[in-house]
Amino acid sequence: MPATSTTPPADEGAPRATPAKVTSKVPAAENTLRILKLLASKRGPMAASNIATALGLPRSSVYHLLGVMEANGFVLHLHEEQRYGLGISAFELSSAYSRQEPLSRLGRPLLAALVDVIGESAHLAVLHGRDVLYIVEERAKNRPSLVTDVGVRLPSHLTASGRAILAALPKSQVRALYPNAAAFTARHETESPIMKYSALSSHLDQVRQRGYATEHGEVTPGFGSIAAAVTDHVGWPTAAVAVTFLEDKLPPEEWPALAARVRKAADDLSLRIHGRPQPG
Repeated sequence: MPATSTTPPADEGAPRATPAKVTSKVPAAENTLRILKLLASKRGPMAASNIATALGLPRSSVYHLLGVMEANGFVLHLHEEQRYGLGISAFELSSAYSRQEPLSRLGRPLLAALVDVIGESAHLAVLHGRDVLYIVEERAKNRPSLVTDVGVRLPSHLTASGRAILAALPKSQVRALYPNAAAFTARHETESPIMKYSALSSHLDQVRQRGYATEHGEVTPGFGSIAAAVTDHVGWPTAAVAVTFLEDKLPPEEWPALAARVRKAADDLSLRIHGRPQPG
């Protein structure tokens, strides 16, 4: 029987190649992904010539790659417009992303670490229509229970989480969500100061200037909240990190320091999803 070699393969134990080195050896795969990312970053379909120009690729290569992606359902060719958009296979990937709950999985340890430092409860919420949907809650020890449990939906204009997300949206998108007075609701007898679009727009301008959102007892009397948006690779808000606390336990002068910690957690989550933290 031939002797068995104990010498490990050449790459065993060696440092792993970085993604950049790997992708540089497979340009077709890299360019395919670049095309998909470009299409995903746009609000509508693109002409193949514009894709080639934007990515600095030969038109012939772009047409070839688009043909393969179209055959596999990842792009759709709109013949009348002579443009390409994302196909059903790309949508299925997005649905799989949602089913695997990566945002919750990536966000939970960041929220737990934030709670350990500040001693207040924290949560992660996403926009769902005009509401925010809470997907993670980390309860601080010896702190009262909150209404923002996982699965709860609340009007976004009333919550710090919702205001942080709305402030990161284009103003036209916010206007479309709140076309009239009927879109605004209050949770209890004490009405929110934000019950019409002009008040909401003015408040969101303040959120953009300071980089975080606040809420003063509009969800639950006596409780305040501070939140910051989590943004994706094109700066679109995907979620918000927030902390909630008894307002009489936290003087107003301490809110900015707490907001800085919330903003740091939101930026860290943005980076974890390969996003782009908000400036400021």
